[in-house]
Amino acid sequence: SKSYDGSLVLDDLNLSIHKNEFVTLLGPSGCGKTTTLKMINRLIKPTHGKIFINNEDISTLDVITLRRNIGYVIQQGGLFPHMTIRENIELIPHIEKKEKQQIINKTANLMEMIALDPICYLDRYPNELSGGQQQRIGIARAFANDPEILLMDEPFSALDPITRNSLQDELLILQAKFKK
Repeated sequence: SKSYDGSLVLDDLNLSIHKNEFVTLLGPSGCGKTTTLKMINRLIKPTHGKIFINNEDISTLDVITLRRNIGYVIQQGGLFPHMTIRENIELIPHIEKKEKQQIINKTANLMEMIALDPICYLDRYPNELSGGQQQRIGIARAFANDPEILLMDEPFSALDPITRNSLQDELLILQAKFKK
């Protein structure tokens, strides 16, 4: 459960999601979808109850480690505007001190996965990309540290219907392929 200033936002939510399962939360604005995702990622604490991932109470886990093992895509990609596309994608792998060549190879693979040419896009800034391209980069960044779980908070809501449908179809293909 989650309350803000005595106002109940989530009331005794009990949800089980199995490994490799694709789950969508649907509901009107203000019903608690974003709050649920933020609680899973420990951006906010539940008022009551516990959240478990792989039978571990997430409140007992190191928050940085937890978040680095969960890919998170938000509306409009949430890219850092002052960083190139390469820097956005490679941020966490660099923080994790992964080998440089491994990071370069992973970035190239991620760009292939989202169907964007690395030569054309990696040295650009987010404001130089369309909304659909920014969303693709946000998805690539979420995959960069090879997380077991991907959380996506209305990642396609700001896009035109054609781009949204295309990216939703591509996401289903990626989920089936990578089993996240």
